Amino acid sequence: MPRDIDLGLVRAFVTVAEAGGMTAAGRHLNLTQAAVSQQIKRLEEHFGVELFDRRQRQLRLTAHGERLLGHAERMLSLNDEAWSLMTTPDAEGAVRLGVPSDIVSPFLPPILKSFARSWPRIELTMVTGTTAGLKAKLEHGEIDLTLTTEAATGPTCELLLAEPLVWVGAPGGEAYRQSPLPVSCGDDSCAFRSAMIKALRENGFQWRMICSTDDMAALGATIEADLAVAPFLSQTVPPELEILGPDSGLPPLPPFFINLYRAPRAACPFADELARHIGKNFAARYPMAA
Repeated sequence: MPRDIDLGLVRAFVTVAEAGGMTAAGRHLNLTQAAVSQQIKRLEEHFGVELFDRRQRQLRLTAHGERLLGHAERMLSLNDEAWSLMTTPDAEGAVRLGVPSDIVSPFLPPILKSFARSWPRIELTMVTGTTAGLKAKLEHGEIDLTLTTEAATGPTCELLLAEPLVWVGAPGGEAYRQSPLPVSCGDDSCAFRSAMIKALRENGFQWRMICSTDDMAALGATIEADLAVAPFLSQTVPPELEILGPDSGLPPLPPFFINLYRAPRAACPFADELARHIGKNFAARYPMAA
């Protein structure tokens, strides 16, 4: 006899898998850690298998959990699409989101997934670039809202995350020992560039520019090849690179802020909903920013 699967349990399972833990998943689901843990236990009892390996500090999917995850995501996608279709049948349109290139991969996938599930008939267009360029596009009405990486925050934007700016180099590399210091960074409009140069000058460092580009792949290649070091937000450091701590002798860098700006004039009606999704995701993943 077929047995029905409780979608609430499935949603808890997928959220735990995406968030990496019960506590973080609870913030997404507005549940306590104990309630999320109980839901996972019920789902495991339903299938008669363990879905997570609890022997390590960070939860990892078991082979059974890996097998279930793709199907569970499709179940939720169909459920959410059907719900949106029946409850908001006339919600059709488009929204344009600006995102600095270096924070797309670390921060955007769960936001885009959540928004697409909730509003499957809304076309979301993402525009990437530098913070300065994206703010100009917002002012000119070319996009509806934008994320930024800036050295300050203020009353005209929503603060999403305060994030350390760190030096990054090749694992076991020697570039940071050289003088002049070889550095890679964005072009003249890059806020990290000016913060980096200011820190180097104030601390008496000589430096030479190896790569000045907005192409993150090219910039990352110079670092991975141990040709240069560069400033990154700590959450955006890719696994093939490593953070150079105080022992490296490099000068400290200032903190930066990920902010959210909305169009100053009459905007797309779905911009507020996308902004809500963005704010909710950041608050759940990084509660100190809430």
